[in-house]
Amino acid sequence: MTTCIALLSGINVGGRNVVAMSDLRRVVEELGFADVRSLLQSGNLVFRDSGRPAGSLEQLLEAQVETQLRLRTTFLIRTAKEWEAVIARNPFAQEATSDPGHLVVMFLKDAPGARAVKELQAAIAGPEIIRADGRQLYVVYTEGIGRSKLTNKLIESKLGTPCTGRNWNTVLKLAALAHVS
Repeated sequence: MTTCIALLSGINVGGRNVVAMSDLRRVVEELGFADVRSLLQSGNLVFRDSGRPAGSLEQLLEAQVETQLRLRTTFLIRTAKEWEAVIARNPFAQEATSDPGHLVVMFLKDAPGARAVKELQAAIAGPEIIRADGRQLYVVYTEGIGRSKLTNKLIESKLGTPCTGRNWNTVLKLAALAHVS
């Protein structure tokens, strides 16, 4: 069995796409996934699967959540091993220690090309710092994310792929929930 971490995009944000985590867990359990757990109210799940590819899991979960909960959202799935690599490859070790709330990992559906990353870098109007690594974008929001012009919408438009972000504290909490070393 493979431990998976699923992130839902845009759940319970600003009164939109409201869903109870208990309902979300129920849908995932009814699909036969084991040890389904959630973290916070923002669409973070950990579960065990027989090892199906992440892409097919994402499609299955997106379809079932839309059918059963009338919720259209994007799922981004990483295995526990991939999550461990996300933590190990963090290029902002100092920020992870000194200001983890302002360090955000943007999880991407697909890895962007170098040209797209350069276009995103050129579009940054504030003090944010980014580093791309495969299907992750690490972002330091030095002045906070709330007023930043570096939004999910801008990131998705420049990189050409859906994304959702989690701050470093949440990344570590999900690692603990998934028993990632």
